[in-house]
Amino acid sequence: MKIYLIGSLRNPLIPEIANKIREATGHEVFDDWFAPGPQADEFWRSYEIQRGRNYLEALEGHAAKNIFAFDKKHIDSSNMGVLVLPAGKSGHLELGYMIGQSKPGFILLEEPNPERFEVMHQFATGVYGDLETLIEVLKGIE
Repeated sequence: MKIYLIGSLRNPLIPEIANKIREATGHEVFDDWFAPGPQADEFWRSYEIQRGRNYLEALEGHAAKNIFAFDKKHIDSSNMGVLVLPAGKSGHLELGYMIGQSKPGFILLEEPNPERFEVMHQFATGVYGDLETLIEVLKGIE
């Protein structure tokens, strides 16, 4: 089984969470998207602005197309997804894409009682307030 771990480049816990899931479940956990670091999106934006390109033009650039293809390849080859909050628009789109393909998609909350409640998280296969409970569920998926 391959799990696509979805989250924010700014969340320093992503590698630790990936390791815990990997060790506890024996599943492959894809988190290589995290390697560029917390400011990758800002650097890409600054670079494109220096080139005189706006957002719509930047989306058509080679860098954006390459990064998108890399992520999509691994999303498509994964059996399920786990969205680690906090996460932004991209992370929610990735989880929605996976769920739309009838793949299980789980959400790991920052805390069990977040400041903001989200009704649409009910699209997920499951929403969990702690990593240990989520891991037990993932162990049972073959």
